[in-house]
Amino acid sequence: MNGIIKAGLVGLGKIARDQHLPAIEQTGGIDLVAVASRNAQADGVNNYPTLDAMLAGEPDMDAVILCQPPQVRYEAAREAILAGKHVFLEKPPGATVTQVEALITLARAQGVTIYASWHSRHAAAVADAKAWMAKRKITRVSIEWREDVRHWHPGQPWIWEAGGFGVFDPGINALSILTEIMPEPVTMLAASLEVPANKQAPIAASLKMASASGAPIEAAFDWRQTGKQTWDIAVETQDGKLLLSEGGNQLTVDGEVMVQAPEGEYPEMYRQFVQLVKDRAIGADIRPLQLVADAFLCGKHCPTAAFED
Repeated sequence: MNGIIKAGLVGLGKIARDQHLPAIEQTGGIDLVAVASRNAQADGVNNYPTLDAMLAGEPDMDAVILCQPPQVRYEAAREAILAGKHVFLEKPPGATVTQVEALITLARAQGVTIYASWHSRHAAAVADAKAWMAKRKITRVSIEWREDVRHWHPGQPWIWEAGGFGVFDPGINALSILTEIMPEPVTMLAASLEVPANKQAPIAASLKMASASGAPIEAAFDWRQTGKQTWDIAVETQDGKLLLSEGGNQLTVDGEVMVQAPEGEYPEMYRQFVQLVKDRAIGADIRPLQLVADAFLCGKHCPTAAFED
């Protein structure tokens, strides 16, 4: 590698076009040289129909960015790692915890970087919220994460299939922030999952969690929101209240706005990925994914009306 990471991207869908392509363009130290997609092509790079074809056609490529649905990400990541490529995983990093653990082990054995990207952790106010909470005794946390699935995932049936995560596709963003800002571990106590009659993944979920010292943590995820979207984490402590809103881009403490900034999460992730590759390091925190797995394990499924996306 000559100092510039030559990257190939797999899965040229909405998230790749909206976030990954602009972020790569803004990031020094990495260039997009190829795209693999069955149904789309990108301008200015070499295009291939499959990952196999891209790996064969780009022997000097250093890294692979995987933006396909989580159900197929494990095999693609494994193939890329075995080819000696560094791997950037869009969230969620895999369909199961054991898949991601296996990929981490394989990446270490191959001497390459694997990066599980949690974009919401890079929102503008998350680091300040973490620092504020580190100095205080937390007594309660309440999370509301409500989105309109028709807006964010139009025409994407994979999200409703087994392994597609349903409402946990956005909900895991809240859990990624939660596990980043909490000064102690979080455990899942109970979950109620609403699964539409014609789907295999939940459209809504209510979670009960707790910190290691017993502070209650409740979360409400819903994919039927219309109008303004809601991405709020409210924290109560013995000496003040914190509200992390706008998906982590606004921080309010005791009613006063302390941080407010536009979204810039993906460029921050790519800067981190470039550094990890330089260091040949692993960046793959599985705690948000583990909480989702625990929700399914200890939860009860509540059937709801059929939902047409």
